[in-house]
Amino acid sequence: MRARIYQPSRNAMQSGMGKTHQWVLEFAQASAREVDPLMGWTSSSDTQTQVRLRFETREEAIAYARQNNIAYTVIEPSPRKANIRPRGYGENFATERRSPWTH
Repeated sequence: MRARIYQPSRNAMQSGMGKTHQWVLEFAQASAREVDPLMGWTSSSDTQTQVRLRFETREEAIAYARQNNIAYTVIEPSPRKANIRPRGYGENFATERRSPWTH
């Protein structure tokens, strides 16, 4: 069973980078999901997909995978571009504005 090691991206409800600095080891799905005919719930016989291990560094996650003979793939995070305004929020209330500030 193959696992992937990655750094999670931020949630859509987050503006900051909280909870995105850890590395996650997550197993790939081995069997297809099926719908239970009686209740309509989606289930799978593969319980490894429920396992999600968190590590402080990428090296710790790789060491764990090697120690337990887990085949893995490392997915490198893409760098986030900084969104910094030149003068910031205070610019909205500056006295030297050329036009009056309105909502």
